[in-house]
Amino acid sequence: MLCSLAKSTAIIGGLLGVVIVLIVYSIFLNPPNQIPNIDQISENTKNAIVAQNKDLSLVEIFEKSESGVVRINVKRPSTDVRGMSGVGSGFVYNIHGYIITNDHVVENAEKIIVTFLDGRSYKAKIIGQDLYTDLAVVKVNASSDVLQPLSIGNSSKLRVGESIAAIGNPFGLSGSMSSGIVSQVGRLLPSQDRGFQIPDIIQTDAAINPGNSGGPLLNMRGEVVGINTAIQSGSGDFAGVGFAIPSNTVQKIIPVLISNKTYHHPWVGISGRDIDPDLADILNLKDARGFLVINVVEDSPAKKAGLRGTTETKEVDGIKYQIGGDVILGVDDKTVRKIDDILIHLQREKKVGDEMVLQILRDGKTSDVVIMLHERPPAVINATSVTNSTQR
Repeated sequence: MLCSLAKSTAIIGGLLGVVIVLIVYSIFLNPPNQIPNIDQISENTKNAIVAQNKDLSLVEIFEKSESGVVRINVKRPSTDVRGMSGVGSGFVYNIHGYIITNDHVVENAEKIIVTFLDGRSYKAKIIGQDLYTDLAVVKVNASSDVLQPLSIGNSSKLRVGESIAAIGNPFGLSGSMSSGIVSQVGRLLPSQDRGFQIPDIIQTDAAINPGNSGGPLLNMRGEVVGINTAIQSGSGDFAGVGFAIPSNTVQKIIPVLISNKTYHHPWVGISGRDIDPDLADILNLKDARGFLVINVVEDSPAKKAGLRGTTETKEVDGIKYQIGGDVILGVDDKTVRKIDDILIHLQREKKVGDEMVLQILRDGKTSDVVIMLHERPPAVINATSVTNSTQR
């Protein structure tokens, strides 16, 4: 599945443990009179760690992962603008039958069929959905031999230029694999028709097309580091820029969806613009960094904490600039260069009920403002772009 987004953007569908295991393993392999000494254990441990971190070939990655990737067919109401049928991807989360995919893959679905590598198909039911991160969990009552969970890696360790691979069902072609590199990390992705952004997104040049939605993005150790969800394209077809929800977001959201069916996101309640060189000159700022608060939503955490929006407009070279609002320079002792830094910090580190400290610049003086984070209300959603469905 793939959902196009305004011209260019499209939503698409322990070391200690090793030592203990090696000690037990060595004891069973060696007779009592040949118990390994500490030097041998250390060497075995080192070799195990090296083997665990060894990169696999693309062939090995596919063979290791293909049985855990599934095809998801959905039936939607006849009134759905995307059509009555759709095809997406997903992967096995655990042996209890939970499958991870994108929210937009199963959104508004009346019937869901999950098909595994060997061709066996099962009806699935939706367990939980989170439209704010485009994640969903469905469940099948499948036999244990067909459920092959994929290992989930640490997306925060990804580096630009690192090789990755994507597996899914582009254009309905089951079990297809593509490869590429991590083009960038920490992107913001506008979400379909919902007027908010998904932070901390992975950008990749691995080919992603309609039907790839919900499929795994894998590092070279065969670990899931993302869920393929979007492309940037003027035509709806892949143009070299794809996006994936990071695995650390998956690890934070999915267990809550399984237990509570929904995830409550914290919010601040501000809008504004990043500080660029021109605005920095107008505000007499030494560095062009930070985020200017223009609007503060009524009854929001930001409003209750006393944040201020802009109060006047100044025209320079025929361009009107809103000024007078607080400039956010830091969040919880971390530098804020632009709004991305605030949103990524919220996504990675915060939950409803937490406090968050903003360092602000107001009237030429810096100070700290403590915000108590509340749940993001539905009323906050305002579509900022027109979308068209091009889901398969």
